[in-house]
Amino acid sequence: MIRIANAHWEGNLKEGNGTLSTQSGVLESTNYSFKTRFEVGVKGTNPEELLAAAHAGCFTMAVAAKLNAKGFTPNSLDTEATLTMNDLGIVSMHLKISGSVPNISAEEFATITKDAEQNCYVSKALSIPISSEVHFEFENA
Repeated sequence: MIRIANAHWEGNLKEGNGTLSTQSGVLESTNYSFKTRFEVGVKGTNPEELLAAAHAGCFTMAVAAKLNAKGFTPNSLDTEATLTMNDLGIVSMHLKISGSVPNISAEEFATITKDAEQNCYVSKALSIPISSEVHFEFENA
């Protein structure tokens, strides 16, 4: 499986702006900028918010899969992912899940969620090697 997302940027860091789009079309020229990244209340998204959303979604699906594997079917699962940055670095991600799952003990639910925390695809991806590729368009000034 391959998933593709695109970023476009114009201008300098603080006054410039860009758009993000995804292969599925869910994000289509969605605004992002320095202000949407570092100032509260500005309409648009940012890389850290998208990473938190991806982690919340992946983790919640992993919990559902692990519950199903043990014979449980959740009525509902809700996760809040809180990404923390310090000095322009991501330092932690905290996943807070609540669930309604018939016939399971709190201890078993906690064990399943702890396993999903460590083993969902996004959790694992946060420590994988990164590669990049460059295509540069030379312009005469």
